[in-house]
Amino acid sequence: MDKCSFCGRTKKEANLLVAGLEGHICDHCIEQAYSIMNEELGSKKNISFDTISLLKPAEIKNFLDQYVIGQDMAKKIISVAVYNHYKRLMQKSDGDDIEIEKSNIILVGETGTGKTLLARTVAKMLHVPFTIVDATVLTEAGYVGEDIESLLTRLLQNADYDVKAAEKGIVFIDEIDKIARKGDNPSITRDVSGEGVQQGLLKLLEGSIVNVPPQGGRKHPEQKMIPVDTKNVLFICGGAFEGIEKKIAQRMNTQIVGYGAAKIREKVDKDNLLKYIAPQDLRAYGLIPEIIGRLPVVTHLDPLDRKALRAILTEPKNALVKQYIKLFKMDNIELTFDDGVLEFIVDKAIEFKLGARGLRSICESIMLDAMFEMPSLGKDELMITIDYAAHKLEHIDMKVLKAS
Repeated sequence: MDKCSFCGRTKKEANLLVAGLEGHICDHCIEQAYSIMNEELGSKKNISFDTISLLKPAEIKNFLDQYVIGQDMAKKIISVAVYNHYKRLMQKSDGDDIEIEKSNIILVGETGTGKTLLARTVAKMLHVPFTIVDATVLTEAGYVGEDIESLLTRLLQNADYDVKAAEKGIVFIDEIDKIARKGDNPSITRDVSGEGVQQGLLKLLEGSIVNVPPQGGRKHPEQKMIPVDTKNVLFICGGAFEGIEKKIAQRMNTQIVGYGAAKIREKVDKDNLLKYIAPQDLRAYGLIPEIIGRLPVVTHLDPLDRKALRAILTEPKNALVKQYIKLFKMDNIELTFDDGVLEFIVDKAIEFKLGARGLRSICESIMLDAMFEMPSLGKDELMITIDYAAHKLEHIDMKVLKAS
């Protein structure tokens, strides 16, 4: 007689008996197993903000400091934004009719300065659904590419398709500068991946009920749409905005008029014009005024100097040097670096203006042969000297690295 392999109930005693390869399980045991799993693992679907120990902005910044070198201003702004986002979600009606509005953020910084790393690090410590999406794949509705609503599809997936949880999430939109409109004037014809996308993003950033395709855009036209309210979704946007320094320089020169002009020009940091970024510069670059108004917090990331690049190699929890040491340790090989090697890598990154991302490219070029040969040689230690590093880079076409 068929019976449950867990509790012994027979087919008559159970409402449902599911057959497996070598046994059966009844509906009672299925329900009990599900409740135990939720208790043990915790469910994303039941986020209780009353029980969350909310980190203060300074504590959030301290967490970011463990993984991201420098960029104090950007880290402060993100810490405050995340903290206020939680407070908005925890807000209870107390009769004063004061509604806290969200402050969407836009981060401007050169490639390799840490915009995406900041977003990924924030995601590690959050209790709300978080997703990173790329604006480069987006096109205006009706054209080949991703629909605007696909941003929220990713958020829904990270929330296990729990709409209530997704409506309290955070979305990081990377490469936002790639959807700048192509000309200075409003488009008469269609700007499929530029202004058209920006106009489509307006309703998401402002807060409205959007019908989201759970499996992606046009590939499954028969699918049932899921309505998602974005009023409480925080949006953080990031982009390199290549060449925006020229817009900033033009604006600052036109504003400096009179006898004191020369003295004011002397105070301007020409090596880091991004620190003077303002909404009008984003408009001159190609973002439409409506979208700039929905991204009220504008901040910049500083270019990485020699000291910051040197620290990135060794100091963060996931520093490059620590990663290579761990990789070799898994093969029982003790890896060490001469101090001169690290300085040499930094010199090359500065020479080719590669930023932090370039450090990885240079390290991979130096370490490739060692990672290929050492596991088979049976040696238990390896020291990377400056002569070894210079020799390995001689055989690499650095123009390729520069282009990347």
